[in-house]
Formats: sequence, C-alpha cells, structure tokens
Amino acid sequence: MTTTLQYKPLNLGRWLTWSCFALILVVAPLIFHEGAALSLLSQMGTLMIFGLSFNMLLGQGGMLSFGHAVYSGLGAFFAVHAMNMIAEGSLPIPVSMIPLVGGIAGMGFGILFGYVTTKKSGTTFSMITLGMVELVFACSLMFPKFFGGEGGISTNRVIGQAFMGITYGPQIQVYYLIAFWLFVSAVAMFAFTQTPLGRMINAVRDNPERAEFVGYDTQWVRYLTLILSAFFAGISGGLSAINFEIVTAENVSAIRSGAVLLFTFIGGIGFFFGPLIGAILGVFLTVMLSDFTKAWQLYLGVFFILIVMYAPGGIASILMMNLRLVKFSKFGRVWPVLWKLLVSSLIGIAGLVLAIEMLYQLSLESTQNPVISIFGMTFNSVGGGSWAIALLTLATGVAGFVLFKAPFQKVWGEVNTEIEEAMRRAQV
Repeated sequence: MTTTLQYKPLNLGRWLTWSCFALILVVAPLIFHEGAALSLLSQMGTLMIFGLSFNMLLGQGGMLSFGHAVYSGLGAFFAVHAMNMIAEGSLPIPVSMIPLVGGIAGMGFGILFGYVTTKKSGTTFSMITLGMVELVFACSLMFPKFFGGEGGISTNRVIGQAFMGITYGPQIQVYYLIAFWLFVSAVAMFAFTQTPLGRMINAVRDNPERAEFVGYDTQWVRYLTLILSAFFAGISGGLSAINFEIVTAENVSAIRSGAVLLFTFIGGIGFFFGPLIGAILGVFLTVMLSDFTKAWQLYLGVFFILIVMYAPGGIASILMMNLRLVKFSKFGRVWPVLWKLLVSSLIGIAGLVLAIEMLYQLSLESTQNPVISIFGMTFNSVGGGSWAIALLTLATGVAGFVLFKAPFQKVWGEVNTEIEEAMRRAQV
C-alpha cells in the first residue's frame, strides 16, 4: 500500500484576513481611547459573539429562533454568580475564565432546551423558541433568589489577585479581554463551518429531505448545532456580565432575542462576517443614536424595512456585490449613475429626518421649546418656513431617486449579466 503526499498551498488570503481582524481589535482602543468609546467597543465585541452564535442557527442552519437570548442570558446569570463566589473565596478561578463559565452554562441549557426545540423545524421551531424565551423570562421573576427579581444580580469584576497588574478595573482591560474571547470565538465558529457537521447543517437547511435520504438524522444535526451555538452565546453573556457588572431579567427576554435577530439580518445572514457589521450598526443605532434623538426606534424600524426591501442579503451583500464589480473592472460603469442615486437618497433622508425631528418636538416638547438644532442649523417646529424646507428637501430627494433609479437598474443589470457570462466562460 502506497501513500501519496500532496502539497496543499497555504491560504494566504485567509491568513491575511484573520491577521487584519486581530490587528483591528488591538489598534481600535488606541484610536478610540475615550471612556465612552471604550464602552461602545466593548458592547460591540460582546454583541459580535452573540450575533455570530445566532447566525450559526439562522444563516447556516436556516433555524429562525426567537429565543436565543435564553442561552446568553442564563450564561450571564451563571457568570455573575460565579464572580460573586470568587469574591467570597469559594470558587478559585480567575476572572478571565468567567466567559467560559457562561459558555458551559449556555451549552448545558442548549442540551436541555435544544432537544425539545429541534424536534421540529421551520415555523414550528420558531414558535417553540418564542414560548421558551417567555417561559424563562417568567421564571426570572418567579425565582428571585437566583435571578434577583426586577433588580437583577450585581457583582464586582475587580476581585481576586491582580495578574501582571490586570485587575479589570480600567475599561481598557475589559475591552482587551472581550477582544481576546471575540477573536477566539470567531475563529472557532468559522472553523465549525469547515467541519462535516457545519457542511451537513447547510445541507439540512437547503434540502432536509435529501439529507435524510442519504442517511443523516436532521434533528440531531440541528440539535448539535444549537448546542454549539448556545455555548458561544453563553460566552457573550459571561462577557456582558463582566462588562456591565449586573445581569437582569432583560437579558433573557424576547426583546434581547429580537434585537440580535434584527441586527444579524441587517448585517447579512448569508455571510460569516455579516453579524460583525450588524453588531457595529446595532450598537450605533441603539446606543449612540439614542443620545441624539428620541425617535431612534423609528429610524431603526425604517432602516430595517429598507434593508428587507432593497437588500435582503444585508449590508454584507451590498459590499460583496460592489467588490465583485471592482474585481471585474465594472465599477466605473456603475459609478456615474450610482453617485447621483446616493446623493438623491441622502437629500431625501435629510428632509425626512428634519420632518420627523420637528414632529417629535411639536408633539412632545412644544410647550417647552419649539426650536430644534439639527445639521448645524436651527429650525422652528411651529414655523411654516421650517416645514416648507423639510418638505421641499424630501420631495427633491424622492424626485431624484425616482429619476435615477431606472438608469441605475439598467446599468446594474447589464454589468452583472456580463460578469455572470464571464464567470461561466471561465468555468468552461
């Protein structure tokens, strides 16, 4: 019997991508070094892990879960109790390993709940997960000794002996802990996509009947994937407990599950890096935008609707489609029409934002002060001139969008047809 050794070339592109990702994680706090910026980066990191774990179910397995917050939330509760036990001296583990406690707890509940939820697929699976998250949320108010009631469970992350000066008191140290677990978790979840189980969950997503025909138990494939997904969700919960030093019933609520679904879809469920983009936009829309306007939830809803209507593949699909144009040297043909469409859209958005902000000011705070400051200018929400400017700006943007939409679609279709033809010829 002879064995043939085959040379497998190094995937330089993949190594370069992961190296750049690690470099960004290291350099980010050096650029955004303010206290508030570090807090936002930390929230983005935990949400990225949560989104990637959710995408293991939705993007890779086609399992729409409305209860994924159960695993991150319960992981967070076990993590916060573990931190309190460390403070009491009854649990001799370092704070750096607390995310692993959350991950093991999430995996445990994935084993427990997942066996029931993965018995069915499709809409039935979604409804069962919704019932599961409501059940756990109700339990969080029924068992205050473990869940802390409405006030939740608080802790102190500055516990134990400092290791090489690391106490996790400064936010920068917490950020680098989150960055470390984010990188490790992202690599592990990407590696999962290359395993036989990762390939099989794709097959179960695309054609479960055929997967069963060749001898695979689709329920067990979904079940094992959910267990692994729950493990990484628990890690994100443990990091959240360290970052905020408090865990409440909101961590296991349907609101948290809906938020990760929203942001993962916005980022792009069809791409591995989609949840990373979704996490950045999610923190921006829910944390930063809420500091500037009371209508942030309205903007979030409108943005989500636009993504569903015009880019169902998420932001990641828009980036990849334009990168494909650049790769085939076709972007130059699209840009002359694209920039006009973008400018028209921005003008229309500016008019819409101005109208919404004045309407909010008129209905909520007109008795105090009808004047608002936006875009570096002041507007009177009860003045006819301000409303005329808002409506005229909105109408101009809509008219421009309608005018340039058809030429853009024509050029876009022609260019993508040419690219597909070139790809078919290359395969032949």
